[in-house]
Amino acid sequence: MADVTLTNVNKIYGEGPSAVHAVQDLNLKIDDGEFVALLGPSGCGKTSTLRMIVGLESISSGSVHFDDRNVSALEPQDRNVAMAFETYALYPNFTVEQNLAFPLEVRGFSADEQKKRAQNVAELLRITDLLDAYPPALSGGQQQRVSLGRALIREPDVFILDEVMSHLDAHLKFQMLFDLKRLHRELGRTMIYVTHDQVEALALSDRVAVMSNARLQQVGDRNTLYNAPANVFVADFIGEPPTNFFQAQAVESDGDLRLAVDDAKFTLHLSEKTRAAVKAHGGARFIAGIRPQNLTPATASDATSGQTTATLSAKVSINEYLGERSILTAHRGPVSFRALAPPETRSAPDEIVELAYDPANVMVFDPETEDLVH
Repeated sequence: MADVTLTNVNKIYGEGPSAVHAVQDLNLKIDDGEFVALLGPSGCGKTSTLRMIVGLESISSGSVHFDDRNVSALEPQDRNVAMAFETYALYPNFTVEQNLAFPLEVRGFSADEQKKRAQNVAELLRITDLLDAYPPALSGGQQQRVSLGRALIREPDVFILDEVMSHLDAHLKFQMLFDLKRLHRELGRTMIYVTHDQVEALALSDRVAVMSNARLQQVGDRNTLYNAPANVFVADFIGEPPTNFFQAQAVESDGDLRLAVDDAKFTLHLSEKTRAAVKAHGGARFIAGIRPQNLTPATASDATSGQTTATLSAKVSINEYLGERSILTAHRGPVSFRALAPPETRSAPDEIVELAYDPANVMVFDPETEDLVH
């Protein structure tokens, strides 16, 4: 096993005016045995980063270290990195056992050692009953397990997973999430997972590195990314439904600082901590954000719960019933936003609802940099 350190890593494709700066000044430390996801939309630089770690792409500048060893100039076969892809890339004329053992065969392992390791990996992945089967006869989930096993059998220092669940249906994906989490716990290996799916990243990882526009935006655990996003992009990308954002102006009355939302004729209350941060930051204009999960229909118990709550009234546009919850799309004037409601909510279009929120859950961002004010 190894820790992975990327220092001031850049990747530039091409030259001159047409050059593409795919990864810019990336600094990231992944600890030995940690499970880290590289998360971001298509084109953000996560796959280029992965390929530089593996050695499939050269580094334009910077360095990659495994422990204290600089591997930046090493060929992939000299880095002891194993990789599983979104395409399973199995040999259709080989049995599952032969597919698993193939990396050992090309490295000159004995037939007995190949068989022993293939059996061990098959037990780990719960596919021992498939060892004599051929890939065309397997389901997508089974093929993905074989692909993972072929990478694991090498006992790599670093194990990289590139969009490995993109071809699986929802049921198989849920099972694979469980299996990957179990594998990491049992093996304790350094794993790097590349995905554009926040659910996968948050469910699997110890930490998530969020990328956008070739830059690392934030690294943190799920609670940090959700409750203290570094900027508007992270706040918008993490969480479902997406965060509600409002253009707003700071207003103060009798010592109480609030954010007045443009054109909506309501103000958002802030926690004492956020008020202090806004005052220290200075300026009049801000972007306010609040997650739909933190904006819910007010109940009589809210007033007596002892928690700090504030309310705003809005007119319902749409009530989406999703079984375990309802999503209300509401508006005040031209400003629309979403709130989460219990599944039994039956709000009709144009009905006025009172929505409660905790001022501590209102996030404030600088309108120029879009960074969190804290």
